[in-house]
Amino acid sequence: MNALDKLVVWTIPFVPRFLVKRVAARYIAGTTLDDAMRVVRDLNAQGCSATLDVLGEHITKRQETEAAIQAYMEALDRIQHEQLDSNISVKLTMLGLKLDRDFCLENMRKLVALAKEHGNFVRIDMEDSSCTTDTLHIYSALRKEFDNVGFVIQAYMRRSLRDIREQVAANGRVNVRLCKGIYVEPREIAYKDRSIINANYVLLLEELFRSSNYVGIATHDEKLVWAAYKLIDQMKLTADQYEFQMLLGVDEQLRRLILKDGHKLRVYVPFGRRWYEYSVRRLKENPRIAGYVVRNFFGLKES
Repeated sequence: MNALDKLVVWTIPFVPRFLVKRVAARYIAGTTLDDAMRVVRDLNAQGCSATLDVLGEHITKRQETEAAIQAYMEALDRIQHEQLDSNISVKLTMLGLKLDRDFCLENMRKLVALAKEHGNFVRIDMEDSSCTTDTLHIYSALRKEFDNVGFVIQAYMRRSLRDIREQVAANGRVNVRLCKGIYVEPREIAYKDRSIINANYVLLLEELFRSSNYVGIATHDEKLVWAAYKLIDQMKLTADQYEFQMLLGVDEQLRRLILKDGHKLRVYVPFGRRWYEYSVRRLKENPRIAGYVVRNFFGLKES
């Protein structure tokens, strides 16, 4: 990211919410479950699977977790009722991770149990580095009871290779979403160089494949898609060993190309009233779109 991009990203928090919402609408299914179901039906019709994310994180009161649990249970019930191809993705801070780890585990157990009853799956999202160890602990605890739960590994984290090996050793075959990582972390925790992050992504992907895990290859970087294609071909992997994953509204042309090549692809579908924080992260990740927002706010023309 160059100096101008950094300046644009720094400016985003000062832009009015209505303008952020208008530009970021492509990344959000809407504010209601009905909105999300409509998007999932459309994605399924295009040949895509989906994963639903109820937006929100860092809940500070125990009673606030009830609304999150209910929202996810309603989503699982609707997916089952409408026979849609979608699972759910859950941030543990939304279920009380920062309040009490055991409390959060009990909340997650309710969701994973209902998903199991419906023949569905729950992905535990990975958040910032303050949550990593506790998130993996909760995943391991759930795996003692359930086989329909998975976690996320971030390629920019220095600890990720060790985490993969420890989880495979403890739990056997695991279901992992591999992504680059988006949270701002200090250098001692996360790689900063993009080429190193990409190289580590491929290293981790190969490690996961070699130990026969199921991998959600989450990327919008066509270089990494190509590297994944190469590994899939070299290792003679079958369709039940991996899928590609992308965010709603990001590089839909690449999405279509991956589908055309015969690979399974799942789209991350966020929805809910707490859309702002997620939208800002997406805009910070894409300075070109963020620049459009900032120019509109200040009445500037594109040079």
